[in-house]
Amino acid sequence: MSRPLNDHDAIRTQLMDAAEEIVRARGAINLSLSEVAAACGMSQSSFYRYFTSKEAFFEAIAGRWFEELNQIMEEVVASDLPPREKLVQFFARRVAVKRARFEADPALFRANMDLGEEHWEVIRGYVDLADHYMAVVLGEAMSEGYFAGYDLDHVVAITNLMVQPFCNPFVMMDMMRTATPDNLRIVIDTLFDGLGTQQLAVADTANVTALRAIS
Repeated sequence: MSRPLNDHDAIRTQLMDAAEEIVRARGAINLSLSEVAAACGMSQSSFYRYFTSKEAFFEAIAGRWFEELNQIMEEVVASDLPPREKLVQFFARRVAVKRARFEADPALFRANMDLGEEHWEVIRGYVDLADHYMAVVLGEAMSEGYFAGYDLDHVVAITNLMVQPFCNPFVMMDMMRTATPDNLRIVIDTLFDGLGTQQLAVADTANVTALRAIS
């Protein structure tokens, strides 16, 4: 495989592309730097001119995978949409990207998920970032009166529980037919309306108890 000797960024991209081809061909387990370097016609020592460590290499691969997804989150959070619609778009736009990737190459998608599991310490930061952005949206909803009586951490945890088919790639792979935009909207409406209904029920029970106490 020929490679441009004087273009640092192009060679970095070439190395990541080579890793993707290897993962597509045989899976992600025990992917080695020497294997990637050899696929690009270079020694492992030359590899370190472009990535200082194995961790730096997988961080770059993860960054490439999450770049579009992170941009979507930033755009949605910065938008003027109402919080409920923000939360719908926060998941709907990302699940559309993941669905397209899965349908284009299911084997590569699964292999990339395995690679992420193997390097979870790298992926964790992106998962935490998604939770941060989601918390921003939910915090906006709470400032408008939603989820009264709940703290933000509790709402984030409940939301994560409810939206797994629309954000967790391992779950999505088995539920692509049902992880649809219409079903996502039902889930978000259930979250917004259901917690409110539950809280009203608690409040009504408390009011009845209070009335009985003074009657």
